[in-house]
Amino acid sequence: MKIKSFRTIAALTIAISLIGGTALAMPAMAVETTTRYISVSASGSTLVVPDAVRINATVSVLSKTSKEALAASSTTATEVRSALTANNVAAKDYATQSVTVNPEYSYPQDGTAPVLTGYRATQSFIITVRAAATAGVIVDALVAAGGDNLVVSGVSPFVLNEDKGTDIARGLAVKKAKVKASSYAKLLGIKLGKVIYLDETSTPSVYPIYTSMAKADSAATQIDLGEQKVTVSVIVRWAIL
Repeated sequence: MKIKSFRTIAALTIAISLIGGTALAMPAMAVETTTRYISVSASGSTLVVPDAVRINATVSVLSKTSKEALAASSTTATEVRSALTANNVAAKDYATQSVTVNPEYSYPQDGTAPVLTGYRATQSFIITVRAAATAGVIVDALVAAGGDNLVVSGVSPFVLNEDKGTDIARGLAVKKAKVKASSYAKLLGIKLGKVIYLDETSTPSVYPIYTSMAKADSAATQIDLGEQKVTVSVIVRWAIL
């Protein structure tokens, strides 16, 4: 008799639990199914003048031994650093990308074995010029300091401070999103509520414009900054009333 009573109570407890669980789940499901929204994507772009320039420069020296080559390249690299300091480029704005020492060979046309011609040592730098208008002067100073041991392999204007351009592009993107959402709401005969979701991506465009082996005796180098596009894309979701 006691066992039967216990089983009855247990069955009732399980039944109540199941009913309670269903009761709790139903409102959540109802909320999920009744939430309505409209989601749109839009992009805004603006053109900005680059405010900085990135320079790629490499010291390259060929000598009879690897020790001589490395020592000579280090001497030239020191001269390059001095030129940067003299032109107000802070130490934090340039960094060594690589240092190499490798044998170099010539290859006779008669097909005989390659001939060791020496050892080439290189040290490459990436340099950020924050005062974009001075980039040409700095390129000339680097070449004057490094002479024929220096190759300037790339000069690229870029937008260092993106805040202003991004703010403008963001405003345009949000404005377009609002216009698009309002248009859909009108077409569908609905009203927009509050924004319940927003996601943003921003993309500054980069255009390398100058690549060459600069010469110390050339005319003054001019770096044309041009304009670069800053784009912000957004996805915005409005609740539907």
